[in-house]
Amino acid sequence: MTPKGKSNYRVGRANQFTEIRSFLGLAGYYRRFVKDFLKIATSLTNLLKKAIKFKWTEKCERTFQELRQRLTATPILTLQEESKKYTIYNDSSKNGLGCVLMLEDKVVTYAP
Repeated sequence: MTPKGKSNYRVGRANQFTEIRSFLGLAGYYRRFVKDFLKIATSLTNLLKKAIKFKWTEKCERTFQELRQRLTATPILTLQEESKKYTIYNDSSKNGLGCVLMLEDKVVTYAP
C-alpha cells in the first residue's frame, strides 16, 4: 500500500501475485465479519487462477478498496465485561499484522 491508500500491485507480476494472495489470505481470515465477502472478492481471486491472464483492472482496484474499507471498519461484536478474562491472539508475521480479542472463545473485536 502506498501512503495515499492506493494499491501498489502494478510493481511486477510475481510480486503482484504474492501480494494479492497474502492480502486475500489475511482478508479470508476475517471473511465471516464481511457481508458478501466471496461475492466482493471474486475479481481478486480470479487473478490467482492459472487459466486466467493476470490483469489489474479498475474493477480489481475497486474490489481491493472495498475489502480494505470493510476490513478496517472494526466492529465491536459483543459488550465488554470487565470482570471476565480476555484473550488476545495476534499475527505479526511477514504477511500481515492483526489481532483478535476473545472472551470465552467468542470474538469481541478484531483489528486487521
